[in-house]
Amino acid sequence: MKKSIFTLLLSGISFLGFSQEKEAESSKFTFSGYIDSYYMLNFNNPTNRSNLGVAGNERAFDQKSNQFSLGLVQTKFGYATKTSDVVVDLTFGPNADLGQYGNVVGPLGAGKASTALAIKQAYFNWKPSDKWTFTVGQFGTHIGYEVIDAPVNYNYSLSNLFNNGPFYHIGAKANYAFSSKSALMLGIVNNVDNLNDNNSSKGFIGQFFFAPKEGWNVYINGITSNESAPLASGKDDSGSYNLLDLTTSYQITPKYLIGLNAAYGSQTGDFQGGGSVGDSKTWGGVALYTNYAFTDHFSLGGRYEVFDNTSGARALRGINAAGETVGTDVSSFTLTATFTTAEGHLLIKPELRTDSFKTAQFVDGDGKSQKSQATFGTVFIYKF
Repeated sequence: MKKSIFTLLLSGISFLGFSQEKEAESSKFTFSGYIDSYYMLNFNNPTNRSNLGVAGNERAFDQKSNQFSLGLVQTKFGYATKTSDVVVDLTFGPNADLGQYGNVVGPLGAGKASTALAIKQAYFNWKPSDKWTFTVGQFGTHIGYEVIDAPVNYNYSLSNLFNNGPFYHIGAKANYAFSSKSALMLGIVNNVDNLNDNNSSKGFIGQFFFAPKEGWNVYINGITSNESAPLASGKDDSGSYNLLDLTTSYQITPKYLIGLNAAYGSQTGDFQGGGSVGDSKTWGGVALYTNYAFTDHFSLGGRYEVFDNTSGARALRGINAAGETVGTDVSSFTLTATFTTAEGHLLIKPELRTDSFKTAQFVDGDGKSQKSQATFGTVFIYKF
């Protein structure tokens, strides 16, 4: 009898060990990240060593000139099983503060220390079947061609479409894959770029993906949300924020890729306490991308973009002849070379960018107003 019990216990222990081994085999832990730094030369030689212009909003991240600057430090953790995975994406440094600016007001309130500022993404996916994926948490926006992660983009400096569009959302979404060539995502989020919802309304997001042919991907993205700050008397229903976005890329050959990002947005009323813009005002832009990989260690990427915010609905603004802050439009060209070395870990990116505005956006070292700006920088990105 004792031998039977002992045998049963051994069998149970063996079974438990086997189960743990099977779980370990079906799960995977990952850790990755990168650091980036740059030196940017501004040919206008502004005395404040800033690329932001007089209105303070010309560039998204690479804001400093004529000095070595730290960009971002990323530490990304992942854990995956057959039916689920979790992502904890933490970032630190100047670009992290800029990218997660809406997380600055944490549970302790404004002006208090907030660890939430380091959270770029924190979400989990549940995959009950091969076709369904449910996501909950803080995740990067589905809008646009470019992302915050510097190693992923062909250019280092970010487009005006990126700078004036959403960065991230907090909420829940569901994705259904009709096939490997088409999928639909729908979700509900608090609002745009904020840790805490600024009102009791919710935003709705959506994306339709399809691949017309091998190497050609198309994403139609949208968001609609009431972004108004609440009135003293209660909820403000006048604020309407809407954005429709098209992102597509085509790998023409194994070495040559082209891409396009086009967006059109509208805003009515107040946007997160920034003041009412009145009746519906619109903005939009188009960016064309090209990248050619000459070898495994050298590629050249170009971007040409036009962005129109003459209505003044978004942050990109200029100064008119009377010294007033007004809406503006801009055309930009960026050319970036990428040298890959250190067994693929180190990316060195020399980059030239020019921006031409309809308004006097800049001041040179002699105090003269300029409508254009040219910068040349060298970027160092180490990924792991």
